Amino acid sequence: MLACAAPLWSGRGLAAEPPLVLETTIPLDGVGGRIDHMAVDLKRKRLFVAELGNDTVDAIDLASGRVVQRITGVKEPQGVAYAERQDRLFVASAADGTVHAFTGDGFAAMATIPLGDDADNIRIDPRNGAVVVGYGSGGLAVIDPATATKLADIKLADHPESFQIAPSGLAYVNVPDAKQIAVVDLDARRQTASWKPGGSANFPAALGSENLFATVLRNPTKLVLIDAVSGAQVASFATCGDADDVFFDKTGARIYVSCGSGEVAVFTKTSDGFHPLGTIPTASGARTSLYVPDWDRLFVARRASLLAHDAAILVFRPGP
Repeated sequence: MLACAAPLWSGRGLAAEPPLVLETTIPLDGVGGRIDHMAVDLKRKRLFVAELGNDTVDAIDLASGRVVQRITGVKEPQGVAYAERQDRLFVASAADGTVHAFTGDGFAAMATIPLGDDADNIRIDPRNGAVVVGYGSGGLAVIDPATATKLADIKLADHPESFQIAPSGLAYVNVPDAKQIAVVDLDARRQTASWKPGGSANFPAALGSENLFATVLRNPTKLVLIDAVSGAQVASFATCGDADDVFFDKTGARIYVSCGSGEVAVFTKTSDGFHPLGTIPTASGARTSLYVPDWDRLFVARRASLLAHDAAILVFRPGP
């Protein structure tokens, strides 16, 4: 892969390098329209990209920086997840509300699981490997990755966006149209609490250390940190617009927020809590991202622009 020059950045201080440095740009040839979520196969060093506007999913070999396979036949793919134990790839289709299962190596189609409508974010339960999918007008579906069959439905107040699963078996789910964060007991198969995010359009979600949950609002544009035990708001900060993903880094000392306004906002932890560190320019519409702790890299999906650039994955490494 070819290294690229670091972008300009806006932040406090005079550090020689920004908090994120553009390491590589991976082209997505022939990809048009919106790009949605991503996942990784750590063992094979592959990145999976759901190309919603292109009706495709790309498998990228990160060693060579090239697309090794393009999966077709999925309608508006949104969520994507790799189940390591079963070596299977799961893709959620927004257009027809189905989840597709593929083999993890050759990507042969294995099964299609109908959910009903707008299949969206996918997460793997860290305790048992179950596939959890947000979909429809308010539900989480639990899927057995071995048999590719639906085990349960969990009712929510409205359509779920990003959610995270804690080792305890609690899922913290953004439900923006209901203006709430739902706390769901995956074992009991029910919602147990509802928190107010302090605004509307709460799409991104992340879980950090020390029982810290992060969500980002689009109205007003702010990062909100919440105690994951009590639901109490710990802190909030103004941030970039049209956010779609947020991540804690592997140390828990930084937070990355990727925004469609064309930047990644970086926050850093000091002795008295988190503070804004700066912003890194990306591209307009580049709002989805994936941080991989094992590699300490942030992957940002840049959609094609008619006049400016082709679709690509921007790979950032942490700076000082």
